[in-house]
Amino acid sequence: MASAPIISLLTDFGLADAYVGVMKGVMLGICPAARLVDLTHEVPPQGIIPGALLLRSAVGFFPDRTVHLAVVDPGVGSTRHPIAMVTEHGVLVGPDNGLLYPAAAALGLLEVRRLERDEFFLQPVSRTFHGRDIFAPVAAHLAAGVPPRELGALLPAPQSLTLPEPRCAPDGVEGEVIHIDRFGNLITNVPAGAVAGFQMQRGSVSIDRVYIAPIVTAYAAVAEGSPLAIIGSWGMLEVAVRNGNAAERFGVTTGTPVTVTAD
Repeated sequence: MASAPIISLLTDFGLADAYVGVMKGVMLGICPAARLVDLTHEVPPQGIIPGALLLRSAVGFFPDRTVHLAVVDPGVGSTRHPIAMVTEHGVLVGPDNGLLYPAAAALGLLEVRRLERDEFFLQPVSRTFHGRDIFAPVAAHLAAGVPPRELGALLPAPQSLTLPEPRCAPDGVEGEVIHIDRFGNLITNVPAGAVAGFQMQRGSVSIDRVYIAPIVTAYAAVAEGSPLAIIGSWGMLEVAVRNGNAAERFGVTTGTPVTVTAD
């Protein structure tokens, strides 16, 4: 027996209002068998870059043929295209503003389709809630088996998204904080491979050139309340405080420079 189709959801809608629930209702009306998985609805409002990073961090853990619905859409109602990005392992649906691009690239981007066939939309289409009227119904139709080619014409040049990249420095690697999770952990853009040459327990991390923490292999390597740096679940270097909040401790925001050096 074929497994039920999966649709993941990521938005900046929050949960105080009914927006997310309405989108789920639309999808279940079209594809009742769909399993809906909430990635997060707490992307910062209009936060395309943090939304893109969170989406990229999650999509690789889903089965092939998952439909990923992502809506962080400050350009709703403008000339930006609604799109579906077809990859080797699934389809991503959302606005053409760069939000989907890093995740699609990670999954092996094959083609991009404009969402043009209004028979796959909820009518009438509002100018302010394309999540409900375009993206949710299209995601559900895809989950129900509609081929992406039926959605509209190819879009040869979708909006990409340039994310900050770490840089090699004479004494190590220079990067920056790209996300702060709900625990106050500082997730950087420094991948595990960039610090592989530093022996664990002999590398260290500085923020704004001020020494902060050693690189360790487990939170338990430091005392409670002490800072540390570790390769986290994203496969990126993170700065944390054991049983504490690194963002509050160090007054750090996204974009703050981080340097990794060998001791």
